[in-house]
Amino acid sequence: MKYFEYVTCILLILLSIVLMSSKVQNLENENQKPEHQENENILFSFGVIADCQYKGEGDTNARKYSQSSTKLKEAVEHFNSKDLSFTMHLGDFIDTDWDNFDVVGPIYNELKSTHYHLLGNHDFSVPNEKKSEVYKKLNMPSEYYDFTVKDWRFIVLNGNDISFYAYPEGSEKYNFAATYYEQNELTSPKYNGGIGETQKEWLKGVLEEASKLNEKVLIFNHFPIYPAGSHNLWNDTEIIQIIESYPCVKAYMNGHNHAGNYGIINKRHYLTFKSMVDTEQNSYAIVEVYQNRLEVKGYGREKDRLLPLFE
Repeated sequence: MKYFEYVTCILLILLSIVLMSSKVQNLENENQKPEHQENENILFSFGVIADCQYKGEGDTNARKYSQSSTKLKEAVEHFNSKDLSFTMHLGDFIDTDWDNFDVVGPIYNELKSTHYHLLGNHDFSVPNEKKSEVYKKLNMPSEYYDFTVKDWRFIVLNGNDISFYAYPEGSEKYNFAATYYEQNELTSPKYNGGIGETQKEWLKGVLEEASKLNEKVLIFNHFPIYPAGSHNLWNDTEIIQIIESYPCVKAYMNGHNHAGNYGIINKRHYLTFKSMVDTEQNSYAIVEVYQNRLEVKGYGREKDRLLPLFE
C-alpha cells in the first residue's frame, strides 16, 4: 500500500512539472512578436486618397461634398507627420466646376511628399473647352504615366480614355466612344470608361521593362476591374488578361466605387479604396511596403488590410 502511495505521489509531481513547463512555454509564445515585426523594416510607405470629389454646395445624406476640403486638409496634415515617399489621389478630385480645382488643389499641394493625381470621371465635369486641360491642371505629366520607388514600378492608368464625358459631344473621340459602346453591346453605366489600344500597348511595354528589371509593379486607376460590378472599367477583362501575363504585377488599386471593395485573382490583389466624400467621417490610408507584404493602415471609414506579396 505504501508503495502504491509513493508511486502515485511521484506521478503527481511529474505531472505538475510538465503542466508548469507548458504554461511557461505558452506565456513565452504569447509575448513573442511575429518574426516579420521584429526583423523587417518598412521599405517605404505612401498615402492614398480616393474621391475627394469636392464642390461647395449640394450636400446629400450620403455625400458631403462641401466637407471634402476640410477632410482633405486633415489627411494632408496627417500625411505630413509621416515619412512618405509619395501620395496618390485616385481620381474625382472635384465633383463639378473647373474653379473647384483651385479650392482643393492648394490644400493637396501642401503635402511635403511628392504627390500625384490620376483622372476620374468627375474631373471632366467642366466646360468643353477645358476638358483637354484637366491633366495639366492637376500637374500630371500626361494622362497616363509611370514612376519608380526603389525596386517598385507604379503605373498610373487613364480609365477615361474611351468615354462619353471626357470629350465634347459630337467630337471624334466622343463619337468613337459611342460606336465602341454600341458595338460591344455594353450595358455598363456611361459614367464609366475604357482603356484604348494605344494605352494598352504602352502598358504592356512598361510591364515588359519592369519584368526585365525585376521590379515589382503596382497599378493605379480610377476604375475597378475586379471584382465584377457596375462601377467597373468597360474593358476590365482585357486589362486583367494583360496583368495575368506579367507575374511582376502584385496589386491594382483604385477608387470610384465609394463603398470600397477587395478581391484576389491568382495571388494578385485588387483593392478599391472607400471615398473621402461619403458621410461626415473621413477616409484615407497609408500603405506600408515590406519585402513580403503590403500593409494598409486605414483611417476613418477605410479599414486595415494585410496583403501578402506572392512570388
